[in-house]
Amino acid sequence: MLSLVPTPIGNIADISFRSLEVFSQAQVLLCEDTRVTKKLIHLLKERYDLTTIEPKFISLHSHNESEFVAALTPDFFDQNIVYVSDAGMPGISDPGQMLVRYCIDHGIKYDILPGANAILTAFVASGFIETKMLFLGFLPHKGNDRASALQEALFNGYTTVLYESPKRLDKLLAEISIAAPKREVFLAKELSKRYQKFYRGTASELISQMEKEIRGEWVVVIEASEAKGSSLSEQDILSLDIPKKAASKLIAKITGENPKECYQRLLNT
Repeated sequence: MLSLVPTPIGNIADISFRSLEVFSQAQVLLCEDTRVTKKLIHLLKERYDLTTIEPKFISLHSHNESEFVAALTPDFFDQNIVYVSDAGMPGISDPGQMLVRYCIDHGIKYDILPGANAILTAFVASGFIETKMLFLGFLPHKGNDRASALQEALFNGYTTVLYESPKRLDKLLAEISIAAPKREVFLAKELSKRYQKFYRGTASELISQMEKEIRGEWVVVIEASEAKGSSLSEQDILSLDIPKKAASKLIAKITGENPKECYQRLLNT
């Protein structure tokens, strides 16, 4: 059997009783980082008297996930297999979904435990009333891919949640301040940790609040735009001051058109 177990995103006290029970019976622990998981198990043994059957720790991360799953055989799951990412819910910007799909395709029993999740925590903390949410993970770092992804984040019609590196948070706020200067943005820093902080305002207002050196883990929640989903038209996108290649990718996401064909069409117009 396979169990996906969420782990605390900062505060060790957020571990659940069910998680402790699953850990106590685990024969194999698949880990995004074995060092992180071993440290977690050690802390749980110290603080919550966790007892285990000395499981085998195996590394399973984004760089080896496809190869690992391709080499699996169904009898591997005759044991109690547990997968954990470094923090939060496996399968959300972390490996895990390929394991679940393998179990579905091969009729293998699996379970997903509920637990700590930075996306939902930040979404609720933001106070934005719009109940529909879109999660985009990390935006591309630069270039046309980033420009088109940012437009999608800002003009999709839903409250949008992003992850952002402290190295690029100031860049993201600067970009939002230009593209959507009146839009409210909520920032959550170090969720559930000792130095947890919340910030809310327009991007320009937030820039003035941020310290020069932005450290820690950040979740960004962007207020919904007035446009709803696919009601954002091609003409709306073409009116934006973005490269045609970026515009073609955004149009293709909305219409289902092939991005390359869309780009060629825009060049010919």
